[in-house]
Amino acid sequence: MKKIIFKGCGTAIATPFTEDGVNFEEFGRLIEFQIQEGVDSLIVCGTTGESSTMTEEEKKQTMKYAIQKVNKRVPVILGTGGNNTMQAIKMSQYAEEIGADAALVVTPYYNKTTQNGLIEHYKAIANSIHLPIILYNVPGRTGLNILPETCLALSKIENIVAIKEASGNLSQVAKIAALCGDNLAIYSGNDDQILPVLSLGGIGVISVLSNIAPKYTHELVYHYFDGNHEKATQMQLQALELINNLFSEVNPIPVKEALNLMGYHYGIPRLPLVPLSSSHRNLLQDSMKKFGLC
Repeated sequence: MKKIIFKGCGTAIATPFTEDGVNFEEFGRLIEFQIQEGVDSLIVCGTTGESSTMTEEEKKQTMKYAIQKVNKRVPVILGTGGNNTMQAIKMSQYAEEIGADAALVVTPYYNKTTQNGLIEHYKAIANSIHLPIILYNVPGRTGLNILPETCLALSKIENIVAIKEASGNLSQVAKIAALCGDNLAIYSGNDDQILPVLSLGGIGVISVLSNIAPKYTHELVYHYFDGNHEKATQMQLQALELINNLFSEVNPIPVKEALNLMGYHYGIPRLPLVPLSSSHRNLLQDSMKKFGLC
């Protein structure tokens, strides 16, 4: 069995910006909140962290800050992927250099590739580092799906240890689990599918919800692990309205507004993303109030 980076709830943490760059004071506040509330891992500079609109220098500063702030209290996973293999190698090597616990590597997007190209892309990155790699499959954003058979091929590479599965296709998740077994751990990439993925052998979630409800999300997962399936189901269903409102517009638009509503100074997303509409803000605020979050 390969190394497990974390089991439970990993937060795909949002990044706060000012007009001048990253607001490290607020970022540090949220990191501390996450750790105090029992989150099992932090994922930095991913989709929710708006890595696609950060400069390389901003990414490096944010990654390094997170590693130092967390100070080994929980595993820190850094988003290093992209559609340029050489650049993904460079960022993955930087992640290893500064002490990350793993790299989260999204599939190439826009230029896309074939399934064989995916294998070669990931193989090149894996061969350039010793750091564990988590594949990231989110075809709704990238236009490219990692097929289960491709997962099987990639799972034979020693330092490819897990996949964040955000396709939303539970049949695909089941097939990956059946083909790969312990050679590829599975994390749910969708908050509304935490329990279904766990029931298929998943070991946790990489979550947006846990930005604002880390303890709740952690407990949901661990109720399932502890055999309290009825309680876990109740919590999954209870959270659905809030989860739906966290995805009423493109992530991370709603979650950044949710953090503002909780008293963080998280500002607005960077263009081309725009602030949450007032109607969706009202729905989000109502569902947060039901959870006692604002």
